Amino acid sequence: MKIIFNRPAPPAAPQTPVEVRGVDFGYPSNRVFRGLDVSIARGALTAVTGSNGSGKSTLLGLLAGVLRPERGTVRTDTSDIALAVQRSHVTDTFPITTAEAVMMGRWRRLRLLRRPTDADHAVVDRWLAEFGLTGVRHRSLGELSGGQRQRVLLAQAFAQQAPLLLLDEPTTGLDAVTCAQVVAHLRRFARSGTTVVAATHDAAVVDAADHRLDLDGPG
Repeated sequence: MKIIFNRPAPPAAPQTPVEVRGVDFGYPSNRVFRGLDVSIARGALTAVTGSNGSGKSTLLGLLAGVLRPERGTVRTDTSDIALAVQRSHVTDTFPITTAEAVMMGRWRRLRLLRRPTDADHAVVDRWLAEFGLTGVRHRSLGELSGGQRQRVLLAQAFAQQAPLLLLDEPTTGLDAVTCAQVVAHLRRFARSGTTVVAATHDAAVVDAADHRLDLDGPG
């Protein structure tokens, strides 16, 4: 594992990094991490790279709290975490519409009765429009193309407005124009103080990142 600095961080007050310390994790037939130590800068875009099986998706799962380490600690200092998974991890038969899927990104912000406010609807409408999904807002996920479903997952994560944004191969299946759009949003989020971590094979995301964490590199 190797950390590469693409560009110097902008001047800012020191912030405690997101930290993974001494983490062991594996699946029944595959040991992924042993004694993993990682520090991820806050308020920056970090690209996580590595070959298939190197643990990119697993690292995101540990940071999101959906996976628990066998040993060691993961510290994010926030429970407000948005995770955009790979499209292949979401069933096409999930019985909700495009707009409902994006509104799921607002659930953490909804009040006791869980009724979206005008502000929640405005956030959802903004991301539907941003990703060209307004015309399919009432279609079920199963009716969408692969690229459209990928845009729905990104819109859902962006609508959450979380301080820690985790993305697994965010540009897979997208056309060149939408890829560039996504990269621009990730840079903008980082500039505004969001900590963005993207597992990716996309050179454009890597080039745009402030830091690169290479899971194939030497420790």
